[in-house]
Amino acid sequence: MLIEIKVPDVGAPQVDVIEVLIQAGDNVVLDQSIATLEGDKASMELPSTANGVVQQVHIKPGDKVSEGTLIATVLVAEVAAAVAAPAPVKAPDVAPPVVKLTEPAPITPPTVSSSAPVQPATSVSNVSVHASPSVRMFARELGVDLGKVTVATGRKGRILKDDVKLFVKHALAEGVVGTAGAGIPSIPAVDFSVFGGIEVQKLSKIKRLTGQNLTRVWLNLPMVTYHDEADITEMEAFRVSLNSEKAKDEIKITALLFIIKALVAAMKQFPSFNASLSSDGESIILKKYFNIGIAVDTPNGLVVPVLRDVDSKSINQLSVELAEKSTKARQGKLLPNEMQGGCLTISSLGGIGGTAFTPIVNAPEVAILGVTRAKMQPVWNGTEFIPRLMLPLDLTYDHRVIDGAEGARFMAVVKQNLSDIRRLLL
Repeated sequence: MLIEIKVPDVGAPQVDVIEVLIQAGDNVVLDQSIATLEGDKASMELPSTANGVVQQVHIKPGDKVSEGTLIATVLVAEVAAAVAAPAPVKAPDVAPPVVKLTEPAPITPPTVSSSAPVQPATSVSNVSVHASPSVRMFARELGVDLGKVTVATGRKGRILKDDVKLFVKHALAEGVVGTAGAGIPSIPAVDFSVFGGIEVQKLSKIKRLTGQNLTRVWLNLPMVTYHDEADITEMEAFRVSLNSEKAKDEIKITALLFIIKALVAAMKQFPSFNASLSSDGESIILKKYFNIGIAVDTPNGLVVPVLRDVDSKSINQLSVELAEKSTKARQGKLLPNEMQGGCLTISSLGGIGGTAFTPIVNAPEVAILGVTRAKMQPVWNGTEFIPRLMLPLDLTYDHRVIDGAEGARFMAVVKQNLSDIRRLLL
């Protein structure tokens, strides 16, 4: 016979159907979860009130239901009555219809080792997902399809929050975030041609790989950006005087070279800026070398050649090396090992303009320094305003390794080194 399963009293006028766990043809047993409902303050799993075969499901995700709303109809066989009844002496002329109930496969409990009290991981079927309402809500917040979670460590194959977190972690490690993000809804496709003419261009490989890396960093690192300005009036005057002494065919000295030197001097005072966080997040790897990455804009995208051992090289040596690597970068001739091993990166927009921006850390580094165009500003010296050349600086750092006070102190030292380059001799 057919049994109707309806919404019981849920203590609210209306609730939302979040998830439907059955479909027509499924076998259900008493108290099995068949749907998840959610009100204003809580979510709940709706249990089956009968054993049998689902004939029809009357709700779908997104519906609003209330007490008495029909959820599903289930075909039930009266097994107990059939067993208790005496065997008929004579078969009837017309055989009565027999309803065959397919019993669900028994659940085999996981084997527990005497030496390991923790329940072993259980493979989860996409069809039948066992998880508490709080875990389902947690998964929905992350955008995770519980049917794709293949490991469940809870009792009787139940998915726990840690299983969902592990699924997201593996998705991040496999680069899923490069496309739609692990657990993040993708942006829907739009046919832009209906609004006018379009042209489709393939992204270069560099831009695609850069995009994947930056997305991974953005999702994994808690980043903070600190903005400040350095007075480079004397430094610029010194740089101009040095270039005036050079021959026409000699490579000129740029302000970026002084920034590199000022940065390395500050990194020696603050070792946490010359470090990387271990993959398990339990320790910091302090580096004893000083390699600085320089973000270079090329026709194919952004690349970061690395200047090695900058603390042991002169301004003139760095000037020649930076010119050579920048040229190779724009020609697409940089080798992979020339873009590896950086300790901290500088991203300079000085030749273009701008007043500030938020650079993204080039992980596994823990910080990046952004530079925009310097400009003359009136600065109060205590008695009057005087014109000074001020350079905007933007320091983004990984907050897991560097806190706000340390970031501010680091920037203060960088500013001091740039304002008075004689400090670099100390």
